[in-house]
Amino acid sequence: MPERKLDDYLTIVGKHVIEELRLLAGKLKGKTVQHINSTSVGGGVAEILHRMVPLMNELGVETSWDLIRGGEDFFWVTKAFHNALHGKQTEINSKMYEIFLKYSKMNRDELKIYGDIVFVHDPQPIGLIPLKERIGKKWIWRCHVDTATPNMEVWNFLKVFVDQYDLSVFSAPPFSRELKIKQIMIPPSIDPLSEKNIDLEHEVVQKTLKDYGIDPSRKLITQISRFDYLKDPIGVIEAYKIVKRYMDCQLVLAGGSATDDPEGKEVLAKVKDAASSDKDIHIMELPPASHLEVNALQRGSSVVLQKSLKEGFGLTVTEALWKGKPVVAGAVGGIPLQVMHNITGMLVHSVEGAASAIRYLLSNPDFAEKLGQNGKEHVRRNFLLTRHLKDYLLLFLYLDHIGETFIRL
Repeated sequence: MPERKLDDYLTIVGKHVIEELRLLAGKLKGKTVQHINSTSVGGGVAEILHRMVPLMNELGVETSWDLIRGGEDFFWVTKAFHNALHGKQTEINSKMYEIFLKYSKMNRDELKIYGDIVFVHDPQPIGLIPLKERIGKKWIWRCHVDTATPNMEVWNFLKVFVDQYDLSVFSAPPFSRELKIKQIMIPPSIDPLSEKNIDLEHEVVQKTLKDYGIDPSRKLITQISRFDYLKDPIGVIEAYKIVKRYMDCQLVLAGGSATDDPEGKEVLAKVKDAASSDKDIHIMELPPASHLEVNALQRGSSVVLQKSLKEGFGLTVTEALWKGKPVVAGAVGGIPLQVMHNITGMLVHSVEGAASAIRYLLSNPDFAEKLGQNGKEHVRRNFLLTRHLKDYLLLFLYLDHIGETFIRL
């Protein structure tokens, strides 16, 4: 797919939005931005950066993206930290901290830091920050996970690093923690012109469903997510089974894996086992580049689920809302910023609640369609990539004015 230019978004967001982006970017002339995270594929962070970095460069803000390195032991540790930050009961021991600190030092020794603004994403590369004392620069830590109820031992360990940054960024107000540094709220976004979100012809959607053995003429419930315990795929299967007692339907659980998430294979095996007795449950392990397939699966669905137990933001919710689909989602993390109950979707707290909401939507298509219309407009106004670009440009400008009440651009 050809790389999108800013002018391609004119018909979606309007001329004034693009002009404002160019105006703000002009104030950053000469600045360089270096994004750093732990993986280039899988998950929302990588997806956003793949779209954002080229657009930042088009705006004239020199922007690059680098990865830290780590062995399997490091990523098992950071996955445990990830779960602990989400509040999941997780065994953490002193050896895990040692592994984290060992790889943090290795990356400090090996990774070249060259940006005027160093933008570090999530806990995996957080230990780069001691370099600030030696080389200076402006440093931002961006937290994409739900830290509303973290394991405090893990949080306090990471907080020592966080407090050394110039600014921190969280996705939703409940994730805010007591810190020595300023905290900014910036929700993530989707790119409406990416392969995953562009409009598709009806025939393309129908063919994709048939290619995966799904009957386009029957009701379809879909959840698109990494295979992760916190996405509750087993709970999705249980909710589907309740619904199926009352009406004919099919279920798709589709997702991929990420190089920094070694737990995924274990979860996928359990999901396949739970689904093995029902031919109408389709479990799909999709490669990272399956964007058009995901797009078609969402567009071909009667209801889209995101039954997360914890969630940083839930970009699969954003994607489904943008496609005008009725969404049933767990009332956790950043999801309530997107799903306003009975207005842009339906929020649930249990397997039974999810099943009840799905049944209601499948039985009331006019209401489901209205939710979808409301959801798409909500995303257009609040969660598209152009808004995200603007927030980051303002964030970079603010770095030179921290503590000032008014900033004259």
